Amino acid sequence: MMQKKFFYVITIQYLGYRFHGWQKQPNLKTLHLMVDRTLNFILEKKKFKTLTSGRTDAMVSAESAAFELFLEEPIEDFDAFLTLFNYNLPQDIRALAIKVVDKDFNIIQHSKIKEYLYLFAFGDKFHPFCAPILTTILDDLDINLMKEGAKLFEGKHYLRAYCYKPTDNGIYNREIMQCELVENTIYTANFFPKKSYILRVRGKGFMRNQIRLMMGTLIELGQGKRTLEDIEASLKSDYKYNMQYIAPASGLILNSIEFE
Repeated sequence: MMQKKFFYVITIQYLGYRFHGWQKQPNLKTLHLMVDRTLNFILEKKKFKTLTSGRTDAMVSAESAAFELFLEEPIEDFDAFLTLFNYNLPQDIRALAIKVVDKDFNIIQHSKIKEYLYLFAFGDKFHPFCAPILTTILDDLDINLMKEGAKLFEGKHYLRAYCYKPTDNGIYNREIMQCELVENTIYTANFFPKKSYILRVRGKGFMRNQIRLMMGTLIELGQGKRTLEDIEASLKSDYKYNMQYIAPASGLILNSIEFE
């Protein structure tokens, strides 16, 4: 007789600054390691498995990420489970919600829309407490020009130039549903600079370091090192170069994930 299984999706948020990304790695502190270690403790070593909807790089944070939990026994009380889970998780990881999914749901293959934010400020050396979630660019930047540049990414484009170490068989025709650069009104603290900014990017699929390469290109645009025409050319299939400036990871935040 086959063992019955139970399937759940758990939504979490985390500050990624002290973690080496999601995926487990030998001798490194990762988010997956800490989540599985905590589950192993609260489930009292009952069998379980976890899969995530996507990997985040070292120091990248999340307002809302998700992973799938496979169990051989059901969770009877969701509130009690979340309370116990949060009590034992490190303080920089928090579980937000849990829901039941069926056996056909696959968190990796299921169609999803992700929204990323990149938080930054420029023109000065700011308080060190900003470092976990805000990137500082010491140079002056032309923000209005960067806003124009961000809008060029919207729509369907050939994005090979914005993939770290692209291969010949990658899928580079992709759609960016939204890309805008706006003043930050989401994150505030008394040690934050008076003005900071957010690059908001929304789409169905992102390649390795894609958002950070886009942000790096916009920073170079704001510094006067690139032009709007450079960005337009980089989005076409005959563009032969790869963008080189990968913006720092700590400014990147996975803001939301929606399963369709």
